[in-house]
Amino acid sequence: VTKKELNKKIGQRTIAMRQQRGWSQSDLARASFKDGQAIHKLENGNVNHTIYTLWEISKAFNVSLRDFLTFNFSLLRSRGWRQLIF
Repeated sequence: VTKKELNKKIGQRTIAMRQQRGWSQSDLARASFKDGQAIHKLENGNVNHTIYTLWEISKAFNVSLRDFLTFNFSLLRSRGWRQLIF
């Protein structure tokens, strides 16, 4: 798994959680104290996220950073990644 693939996965997770709540990108931007362009880039996997940014996004969704970053890592491990523990 490359950095780009992981950024894309984080973007997909963000979109899914935002849509589950019925939020627009602007709604998430307001809730996370980010601008709309930052949310757009995050969702498209076009940026390397800081841990602080990810924490702000998870806080806006009212979930822990651990829950926000929980993916099905069995596929990732099958490609050579070790399990990530937060």
